[in-house]
Amino acid sequence: MDHAAVINKTTQFVQDTLRNAEGGHDWWHIYRVWTNAKLIAQTEQADLLTIELAALLHDIADSKFHNGDEEIGPKTAGNYLQSIDIDPDIIAHVQNIIRYMSFKSGFDKPVFHSPELAIVQDADRLDAIGAIGIARAFSYGGFKGREIYNPEIKPDLNMSKEAYKNTTAPTINHFYEKLLLLKDKMNTETGKKLAQQRHTFMEDYLKQFYFECN
Repeated sequence: MDHAAVINKTTQFVQDTLRNAEGGHDWWHIYRVWTNAKLIAQTEQADLLTIELAALLHDIADSKFHNGDEEIGPKTAGNYLQSIDIDPDIIAHVQNIIRYMSFKSGFDKPVFHSPELAIVQDADRLDAIGAIGIARAFSYGGFKGREIYNPEIKPDLNMSKEAYKNTTAPTINHFYEKLLLLKDKMNTETGKKLAQQRHTFMEDYLKQFYFECN
C-alpha cells in the first residue's frame, strides 16, 4: 500500500477500535493529535509516515484503561501494523514512540528519543492544554468519579510515577501536577509557540475558577 492507503486504513481501524472510548481519549482526540503532528512536521526534518502512524495509534490501548499495562499500547499497535505489512523498522519506531511519549514516562530516565517522537509528543501535549485540555481533564475526572475541587487537598508537586498513576486527587490539582508544566516540556519551536497561548488560557481560566469559588 502507498502512504495514503496506509493512513486511510489506519484511521478506519482507530475509529472502529475507539468507538466507545472515554471522551477525552476518543477518535477526536486522536484526530487533533494527528492534525497537530502534521502541522509541526512541516517545520521539522522527520519521517512523515512514522509520525502519522504513531499519532493515530498512540492511544489505541491506553494503559489507564487497561489496568496500568504500559505495554498493551505498543503491542496492539505492533500487531495491527504487522497485519498490514508495514516495514519492521517503522513498526519498532512507532512502538517506541507510543512507549515513551506519555507524561508519566518522564518520571523514568530517558532511554529513547527521535525527531518523530518529539513531534508526536508535542502534538499530544498540545491537546492536553488550553480549552481542549481543560475539557479533557474534567471529562476524565468525571469518568473516574473525582472531585472537581477540594481546597483541603493540595497538589502534590513531588509525586512519584506510581503516585501519579494512582492518584485520586481533585481534577483542579491535575493542572498543577501536569497541565501547567507542559509548556516548558515542549520539544519543537512550533510546539512551543502553540503551547504558549494555550498555557495563558489555562492560567486565565484558573483565575476565574478561584474567583467564582470564593
